[in-house]
Amino acid sequence: MASKSAKKVNLLDHNSIKHTLDESVTEVVKNQGYVEDVRLSNAKLLIGISIIAIALFAQFYKKKFPENKDFLLACIALYVLFNGLLQLISYTKEKNAFLFTYPPAGSFTSTGLVVSSKLPRFSDLYTLTIASADPKSISANEPVHFTKSITGWFTKDGVLVEGLFWKDVEGLIVQYTKEPKKSK
Repeated sequence: MASKSAKKVNLLDHNSIKHTLDESVTEVVKNQGYVEDVRLSNAKLLIGISIIAIALFAQFYKKKFPENKDFLLACIALYVLFNGLLQLISYTKEKNAFLFTYPPAGSFTSTGLVVSSKLPRFSDLYTLTIASADPKSISANEPVHFTKSITGWFTKDGVLVEGLFWKDVEGLIVQYTKEPKKSK
């Protein structure tokens, strides 16, 4: 069930700790039969490639500066627009989410999961939230979350005790799948 090599982190680096916990959550969710939905990531990559192409066109256009002024202004406007679009996607769609999934095969629900987490700086409290990918769907459950101290999941040497952590995450997934949606 746990991965073959121990996951060791620097306990003074909260970004490293959060990244390791998020990777472990991804493993647990995938082991529960959920398949990762990478459409949003692919869309962001496509927008990023477009931004790079715009920058390259602006840099290597065959005419020199005074003659290509209008072309450069158009490239700058597109560059700003596409970067704004990336920020909008991050702000409205992703938020703190690190995993989007499809519904598990053979399931009666029509929505996947959105898994997000928080680990504030200078805090040991890790918050994991599981919500529906489509909260307006009739088969969507209410979001569930837990907030626990990371000190119970790591040894003093910084090794993640995956068994304990996976048990907590699996419990949260079970809580999400069993919780009936509240009527509106």
